[in-house]
Amino acid sequence: MTSPQSDREKVVSKLPAALRQPLKVRTAQLGIALQDAVGEGITAWRALGSNLAAIDTAGAESFSTWLPEGQWDEFRTDASARGVSLIQGLAQSVQLWLDTNPAPTAERPTIVRRKVICNQKGGVGKTFVAGGLASACAEDSEELYPVRHLKQMSDDNLEAEIEELVGLGWRVLVVDFDPQCHLTKQFGQEIIPREDDSLAKHMTGEAKGDIRDLVVPVAEEAFGGRLFLLPGCHDAFLLDLGLARVRAREAALERALAPLEDDFDCIVIDCLPSLGLSMDTAIYYGRRREGERPGASGIGIVVLAEDSSADAYELLVEQVEDARNDLRIDVDYLGLIVNQYDSRRGYIATSSLTEWKAIKDPRVVAVIPDRAPQREAVRMKQPLLAYDRTCEQSMNLRALAREIA
Repeated sequence: MTSPQSDREKVVSKLPAALRQPLKVRTAQLGIALQDAVGEGITAWRALGSNLAAIDTAGAESFSTWLPEGQWDEFRTDASARGVSLIQGLAQSVQLWLDTNPAPTAERPTIVRRKVICNQKGGVGKTFVAGGLASACAEDSEELYPVRHLKQMSDDNLEAEIEELVGLGWRVLVVDFDPQCHLTKQFGQEIIPREDDSLAKHMTGEAKGDIRDLVVPVAEEAFGGRLFLLPGCHDAFLLDLGLARVRAREAALERALAPLEDDFDCIVIDCLPSLGLSMDTAIYYGRRREGERPGASGIGIVVLAEDSSADAYELLVEQVEDARNDLRIDVDYLGLIVNQYDSRRGYIATSSLTEWKAIKDPRVVAVIPDRAPQREAVRMKQPLLAYDRTCEQSMNLRALAREIA
């Protein structure tokens, strides 16, 4: 509820749930204060020359807001004169505002966003971050979700403010580019058999079919048919050997995925823990294309709040810099994502987090806590945001999605 203002007064009435939720969503979509929307609706309703069709207000529940001083009394007088109850008049006013303020049309990117989630060190949670990021981008733009207002946990580990925001509503493809295939298993999908076509075979020119045939929908109601997976295959363990024989091998991943790009707003790559040729193709795929705004695509580096991650980070940055110089490409860092953070682990964790935050380029864009829901989601073979949409990790992943969108 909006805090009181000197020129407004609190009013209490009732509103059916069928209008309450759309009102919250629409005002969030348009960036309008709920109290202003209700005030505008009442003003428009009072200006009508005749009554609107009655709205079913059965089951209406208490609803309060803040309106300009005197508006509610004037509305009450008009409703009485028209023979309409206050609850019915308010419902008609809200519906009138919704009808005259449609949801904004989603702007689809002209160049698909490509988020490459990587670190050559295993066990840092790249798969969790890639799957969570993709899930957060695919949530319904007609529904509200809890989002951590602050992008990073504070140093004293206090809870950050939570805000309800509409989902991004993108069509998203998440690619399991790791031969261990953890993402495929965590999403409850089948690993591609070695003898079948796979992403690796498409990259080396050995595939016989269409890469579109490999893509499977993530059949979770939470994503409304917007989230898809390109499953992994164990044959990717030998991908570097195959790439050694491919011309212009740095572009092999881009060539393979090109037929899919028109179908998606965002493609998230869950990279393998390697600094080999395969990683070179991922870096190249995440480069900034001509006409693309800086930061729309790029490299997101997942790290832990401990010392070994720092060594791995330096090696990866070296490889990115080599690619920039050797291939003469622009590669943007999406940022550092500190994963599995728990201040209760003591000085090593807290001091490491401080050191990561001291790096200003790339900067820390999210801190994801170590909590049980993610491990439970893996056991249940569900994306975390479908398994527990309100847990702390889910809220932070949504903040991450908005920070690097």
